[in-house]
Amino acid sequence: MKLSALRGDRGYLPLEDHGLIGDGTTAALVGRDGAVVWLCAPRFDAPPVFCRILDAARGGAFTVSPDILVASGQRYIEDTGILVTEMQGPTGLLRVTDALTLRAGADLAEDAPAGRAELLRLAEVVEGTVEVRIDVAPYGGAEVTQERDGLRFYCRARPELELWLASSLDLTGPARTVRLRAGERLHVALRFRSAHRSRAVAPEQRLEATADAWRRWASGIRYDGPARSLVRRSAITLKLLDHFESGAMVAAPTSSLPEVIGGGRNWDYRYAWIRDAAFAVHSLRRIGLAAEAWGFLGWALDAVDRDGRPKVLYDLDGELAPPEEICDALEGYRGSRPVRWGNAAAEQQQHDVFGEIIDCAYQWASGGGEIRPALWRRLAPLLEGAAREWRQPDHGIWEVRSAGRPFTYSAALCQVALDRGWRLAERYGLPGDVDGLRRTAEEIRRAILEEAWDPRVGAITSALGGGPLDASALALPLRRVIPADHPRMIATTEAIAAGLRAGDGLLYRYLPGEYDDGVAESDEGAFLLCSFWLVDNLTGQGRLDEALSLYEELCARASPLGLLPEQIEPATGAFVGNFPQAFSHVGLIASGVSLARALGPRARAQEGG
Repeated sequence: MKLSALRGDRGYLPLEDHGLIGDGTTAALVGRDGAVVWLCAPRFDAPPVFCRILDAARGGAFTVSPDILVASGQRYIEDTGILVTEMQGPTGLLRVTDALTLRAGADLAEDAPAGRAELLRLAEVVEGTVEVRIDVAPYGGAEVTQERDGLRFYCRARPELELWLASSLDLTGPARTVRLRAGERLHVALRFRSAHRSRAVAPEQRLEATADAWRRWASGIRYDGPARSLVRRSAITLKLLDHFESGAMVAAPTSSLPEVIGGGRNWDYRYAWIRDAAFAVHSLRRIGLAAEAWGFLGWALDAVDRDGRPKVLYDLDGELAPPEEICDALEGYRGSRPVRWGNAAAEQQQHDVFGEIIDCAYQWASGGGEIRPALWRRLAPLLEGAAREWRQPDHGIWEVRSAGRPFTYSAALCQVALDRGWRLAERYGLPGDVDGLRRTAEEIRRAILEEAWDPRVGAITSALGGGPLDASALALPLRRVIPADHPRMIATTEAIAAGLRAGDGLLYRYLPGEYDDGVAESDEGAFLLCSFWLVDNLTGQGRLDEALSLYEELCARASPLGLLPEQIEPATGAFVGNFPQAFSHVGLIASGVSLARALGPRARAQEGG
């Protein structure tokens, strides 16, 4: 493991200097400085217990580190969600192993809780002597009492939540420094449920059970192509964003990490977007992980049943996400206000959700799943909605906060819904107007090619009737709406690659100065997923050397741990936006699979990464 000095800015590490751990219920970010700077408990969309990443002074953290830190590095234990941080002090090297622990024998493919509601931290001095600092400081402060089994924390910001801290040390308070010599170790475990309900199991056993569960799940990954280790890590990262019990998948584990440092494009992504989760499970299915596809479909259909039509996003239970509110108590990452809880997009109309759900059902059936009459009855209203609403304005894939438009991507996903719908009905003899669905799907496809096409820019644009360039047009071949090698798709690819170019293989999703998205700030980073879409189009057009070269450039932008953000700051290469981002890892997997299939035997020569 390579150790390097930390680069901080007013108490904030770069986003790429953090690792993610999780247990299928919640997740935590652990910095290279040994601090847990983000953790929501008991689950992803709960208020934070630690959020120093959003306020270095007041956010709170759980630190295990040398008293004086000189250099550090991180790695994952292979094929697991267990993180190892090595930290060099002036006189010794400390290794901290972190996990949100899993139950012994847990099957991560089941729709069942697997976590123990426990953050376990094992510290060992590898060489020399280290003054090890332990400091547990929840956001908002806490009243701490000493109990027989450790410390109990009553969090002031979370009066309904009790935390229990157990340790191999005799802790009398939330902060302590202890000297350890080479070979000596300690552990601290923070639990989100009563310590009296936790059976005494040695920490090493809990860690090994967690590693075993992850390895059993990862053994199902089937991929043999470019950047093999990064694709496997991306699959594990997506699984870390999966809420095992419900089948939902959060877009990211964080809130309000800015798209531009100092800007206000800061959103709460700790919810399940129909679109994001559908992309994710589609990618996982392509590498052999079909259980997640079925889990998501069941979750989405249950959510739709509650209110009759799909919303854009939901909480983990399939209920409407909470209304958006601004938190004035936190300054935001590196002073980037505002911090937001909740997401106003929950009330938007986005017609692509019809296609996302129907396509997930189609992929499920293609993989051997059965579309029974009861399931078809739940899907049929989505087909009716797609046929009815495809020309109507909505807020689109980018969730504009301005007036709606008949966005091209939304119309395209209505086409996907109807296309997959008639194919399912015909294949399984299900009731419905097969010819009508087929005709309307073709009508939408023609409308996209004709009405969204702007001959002045030589591209399919953002909306029916025309508009500015929009990188989401690159997704049309991926959804099998328009072939990648169609002349107008080839022209669109060239226009987007030139007109939305951010440099070094990066693309903006659109140019905010030309694209009224209803947000005052005009700047944002380059959107990683769009560059992966460009890889897919180049692959589909037979431009394999260009596609592979771009894919390798994008993979090289991953953090040392193999994690990707939502966006990249083009001038510096720094990570911006919520982190890690499901969309970006979806793109890495999907592009790798497409390239592997196109390259054939040549792909095995590109298995590095």
